Amino acid sequence: MRKIAFISGATVCLLAVLFGAFGAHALADIIAENNRQDVFALANRYQFYHGFGLLFVGILAGQIELSKSVVLIVVVTMLLGILVFSGSLYILALTNVSWLGAITPVGGFLLLVAWSVLIKGVLTDKRI
Repeated sequence: MRKIAFISGATVCLLAVLFGAFGAHALADIIAENNRQDVFALANRYQFYHGFGLLFVGILAGQIELSKSVVLIVVVTMLLGILVFSGSLYILALTNVSWLGAITPVGGFLLLVAWSVLIKGVLTDKRI
């Protein structure tokens, strides 16, 4: 499970660098035309934060031996949260389709679930 967390985190961060570069260069005119630079930057920032979060989960899982089920739930909900939260904001920034903003809180909720499960997993682990 640690390996999955590490690979997921590294992949999310790699994609954040790639998307950030495209947003700053190849897609800059579209994003500026839509006046959504802040939206794109927020999507990219949260993608990075949670990519680092996944790397942190991989480290933490090895240090305190978090249960595999906790790690799995955290990784899956965090990946889904990143996809929905950042993904909807990226698409909003590029298309200016405003109803996509209604989907974004679902991604935020999934990210909250991931962090909450991690906290509960640490607090309830009797080995710590």
